[in-house]
Amino acid sequence: MFLARREIKTFIRALLCCIAMLSGQVFAQAFPARPVTIISPFPPGGLNDITVRRIQPRLQVELGQAVIIENRSGAGGNVGAEVVARAAPDGYTLLNANPSLAISPLIYPKLNYRPEHFAYVGQYATVPNVLVVHPSVPATTVQELIAYARKNPGKLNYASPGNGTTPHICAELFKTMTETFIVHIPFRGSGPAQAAMLANETQMTFDNLPPQLPHIRSGKVRALAVTSLTRSPVLPDLPTVDESGLKSYELTAWLGLAAPPGTPEAVVMRLNEALNRTTQDPKVRESLVASGATVIQGTPEAFRDFVKAETVKWAPVVKRANIAPD
Repeated sequence: MFLARREIKTFIRALLCCIAMLSGQVFAQAFPARPVTIISPFPPGGLNDITVRRIQPRLQVELGQAVIIENRSGAGGNVGAEVVARAAPDGYTLLNANPSLAISPLIYPKLNYRPEHFAYVGQYATVPNVLVVHPSVPATTVQELIAYARKNPGKLNYASPGNGTTPHICAELFKTMTETFIVHIPFRGSGPAQAAMLANETQMTFDNLPPQLPHIRSGKVRALAVTSLTRSPVLPDLPTVDESGLKSYELTAWLGLAAPPGTPEAVVMRLNEALNRTTQDPKVRESLVASGATVIQGTPEAFRDFVKAETVKWAPVVKRANIAPD
């Protein structure tokens, strides 16, 4: 009797697992049956918004449904991330993930979500930041800027889209390596930070390249260097910060899609396939590259491991710079 009961229980558990797997497969085959929303955790006009809108049209074709971009900004990207973390785990609400997802746990000790719990769909781009100054700043190279900042401590202000963003981390790393005192002025997104730069309310920033590219080309700001270890193809004559004397200085922004914790694996794989097919499209790739981005493709597992490694990478920088919430 005992063996019979144990066998029955084993059979029932196996049956339930099969039902769950079949239900997931059926759901995935029907997915998506309605529009998919991507939460962009920063205001319009910045890297997060620009890049996701470049993949949106083709992603709609691959999914066979409308893809809606919704901007939910605040707290250095944490507001949008929390919206997705609390959404139904059905694949219909996604996060346009960025470095703040990896850096926020280092700055905000009481997040209402855990980045490692997200269902990571895939990475689709990396983008360097660019050090730009207002034309009124008497510096045309990184070394001239360092010299000016050292002679005038506290006179220069730098803009960022908020604490924990790559422009913020870039500037603090720069300050630490150069032993300079430059005042941080955080804004609610790249757009307002750009406006302050153009109005000379702030004198410099380490903004993402795509939103700054038009202003660099028009001469409204002066570019001094990119933050990647290699030069950008769209600005081949512009040196890197590393080339400019700060050896091993490097920070590159990145973009990807993430789903709420608990999203079925079959749905994640459907989204990953659609994302990779989107970035294989020549027009999409051309559009991203023209904005200064490098196209990335990969698996959900690779993206999850990458985000985890980013948190480990930037932990000592955040600690050394004593970065805290606004």
